[in-house]
Amino acid sequence: MVSKRLSRLEGHRRKFMAVIDGTPECEKAVHYAGRRAKNTNGALVLLYVIPEGDFQQWLGVEQIMRAEAREEAEAVMAKAAQRVRETIGIDPEVVIREGGASEQINKVIEEDRDVAILILAAGSTKEGPGPLVSSIAGRGAAFPIPVTVLPDTLTDEEIDALA
Repeated sequence: MVSKRLSRLEGHRRKFMAVIDGTPECEKAVHYAGRRAKNTNGALVLLYVIPEGDFQQWLGVEQIMRAEAREEAEAVMAKAAQRVRETIGIDPEVVIREGGASEQINKVIEEDRDVAILILAAGSTKEGPGPLVSSIAGRGAAFPIPVTVLPDTLTDEEIDALA
């Protein structure tokens, strides 16, 4: 069960969330989510999830690997946030989590009741639309808020016109 969304109440703003996962299509999702946030006086949340299965080593090695993964996540998010500031003119909220992507997305939605829409983009490569879009299509992941899925073939100009 999801908690009531607060984004429409006084003192709250609707937040659009995009997941940064290193795929080429995630840039499309960020661009659309950022434009929607700006055009509706909302806010943008960028989420990066560090996969949890990457650290099954000896304790000392595990701590180093976690620190390196965190540093990489912070660098990726700083770059993504800077691009949003430069191209869209808003300052996104940056969230970094560790675990399974679907689980962490749901946790952020539950914890931040202003998050009202999840934006994803589907890849068009032979590998398929991407892991998150595939899990939604296969009912492996269910999110308690609407999900907008963009085709990765849209140009930034087309995204601007839609947002």
